[in-house]
Amino acid sequence: MLAAALAPPASKGHFDELRGGHAHVQPPQSQSQSQSQSQGTQGQSEPILQANTTAGLAPHWTTFFNFLGEGGFEDLNHRTANLRRQIRDNGVTYNVYADANGPQRPWSLDLFPLIISSDDWAGIEAGITQRTRLLNAVMADVYGPQTLLRRGLLPAALVQGHPGYLRAMQGVQPAGNMFLHIAAFDMTRGPDGKWWVVGQRTQAPSGLGYLLENRLSISMLFPEAFRGMQVQRLADSYESLINSMKALSPVANSRIVLLTPGPYNETYFEHAYLARYLGLTLVEGSDLLVRHEKLYLKTLRGLEPVHGILKRLDDEFLDPLELRSDSTLGVPGLLQVIRAGNVQVANAPGSAFLESPALLGFLPALSEHLLGETLALPSLSTWWCGEQAVMQDMLPQLKNCVIKPTYPGSRMESVIGHTLSQRGLDEWAGRILRHGEDYTVQAYVPLAQTPTWQGEKIAPRSVMLRVFALPDGTGGWRVLPGGLARLAGKNENIASMQRGGSSADAWALGQEAHSQQPVPGTATPVVPEPAVSVPALPLLRKQPVTSRAAENLFWLGRYTERAENSLRLAQITLQSLAGEDQSSQPLMSWVNQMAVSHCLVLPDVPAATQAKRVFERSLIAALGNTATHASVGF
Repeated sequence: MLAAALAPPASKGHFDELRGGHAHVQPPQSQSQSQSQSQGTQGQSEPILQANTTAGLAPHWTTFFNFLGEGGFEDLNHRTANLRRQIRDNGVTYNVYADANGPQRPWSLDLFPLIISSDDWAGIEAGITQRTRLLNAVMADVYGPQTLLRRGLLPAALVQGHPGYLRAMQGVQPAGNMFLHIAAFDMTRGPDGKWWVVGQRTQAPSGLGYLLENRLSISMLFPEAFRGMQVQRLADSYESLINSMKALSPVANSRIVLLTPGPYNETYFEHAYLARYLGLTLVEGSDLLVRHEKLYLKTLRGLEPVHGILKRLDDEFLDPLELRSDSTLGVPGLLQVIRAGNVQVANAPGSAFLESPALLGFLPALSEHLLGETLALPSLSTWWCGEQAVMQDMLPQLKNCVIKPTYPGSRMESVIGHTLSQRGLDEWAGRILRHGEDYTVQAYVPLAQTPTWQGEKIAPRSVMLRVFALPDGTGGWRVLPGGLARLAGKNENIASMQRGGSSADAWALGQEAHSQQPVPGTATPVVPEPAVSVPALPLLRKQPVTSRAAENLFWLGRYTERAENSLRLAQITLQSLAGEDQSSQPLMSWVNQMAVSHCLVLPDVPAATQAKRVFERSLIAALGNTATHASVGF
């Protein structure tokens, strides 16, 4: 507890999660904007604040450290070692393509969770649920009557000019009018302690599997704190997702699959983990087949119907017949099956335009129009530079903002204004003047900093929280309690796993968490919660073996048998060459011919009868040669 109190404070201008930092507010500067683009909720700008580092620990962090007992730093080091061992044993990985040492590395998880008080979580939950209803209503209008476009509440350039808008989905109305089954929102806490929405992901949001692994790992390391602080559980949210998809499927006894791009995707581990946890069949596009406007799974027993898809594949790759013709990841004819209403897809194709940062500036007005409600959870002030008045007003303020691409595919990363020189700011101003609609400007807010365990000490690191809205089974949405906390790496402005960041579990506390006191010696093991309730388990289908998986198993068995035979033959050959007794000349000739014919050595290697030691070394080296397809190591 004393060590926690002596931990270094958050950086200047950042909210200190450990101390629940108070802040000194300076009057906000007024900023002009177009009539259609509002500045967050209630038209407010972000205040310029400085965290107060003299406050004591926040109540929930005090409770957390009290539950740790008297083990001290040595106990935390021991738990860290256990955490790393568990991640290694579980094979949790993440593909980092920017890593020069290789794309695949172990999942990075910090020892301490991000703790969210019950009051803060209640506000987040209400705001995220409202935003999910709004985004679903926007998508229903865009692919339906398009009143938002006709009335000018939403610029056509941000919808029909966005590559994520799919004209093939125009007029499609999914079952229950539910376009979005999973919506992810990236959030941060400003220096004033308020939560702000930074962005949203609707096409194929990642994190549901990793946050589950984070929860299971951290809850087992801190069982007393996890139970005593009344951390809200996750399993009910996953169960409601599956139950909702089954309820909206075209048949009663439906089969749902998880569609993945394959093992080369950066989050493939999560796809496999989530499919197993939810009891779904993990499939690739080649495992599925369309016949007579219906979708089928190719198995050893023949074709089996599929009624629901939980997709982790970007929309443009879904159907090579109507979208990208060069895609080998999708299913030819899938969009026609969707239009016919014979398969339920989560999320419905065509939601990618909702991910544009420019849309955030229009959501307050859209909420008033579609829901008749004011947004409960504000977005960071956002301006789309496709409107002349907005662009002219924002150019002088670029230094205090973040420049983002409006559309995907530009390969442009976000640019933080205050990191640029005056020359750099002028160059960006020129780009925006020439191609305004390609850029969106968002107010910069320093990320909150949470305590982490770094090298035997507590250190603050910038954090961004991703929360998820899932169906509640009654036609609405619920927010999965907690989320995926992403920790920034060396650059405190960016929290990204692809850029050297890490992750943390996120604990959303229940209403009674403050009243729980630590009782030594009362810890009980934390048992992983199944996504499907126990009474439903006997009703689950037996998992089929897909034709692709069966073929892979066949070749695995064949090459394993070949490797075993090659090793046995190599052993016999080496035994014939070893020892003081020289084998007979005919036997050595036969051994030499057999080794060459079975590709144990190359034909140009001197024969065993001529240079026994050279032959022996060549045989051993060839076994592990990864460049030769006939070797054991290939």
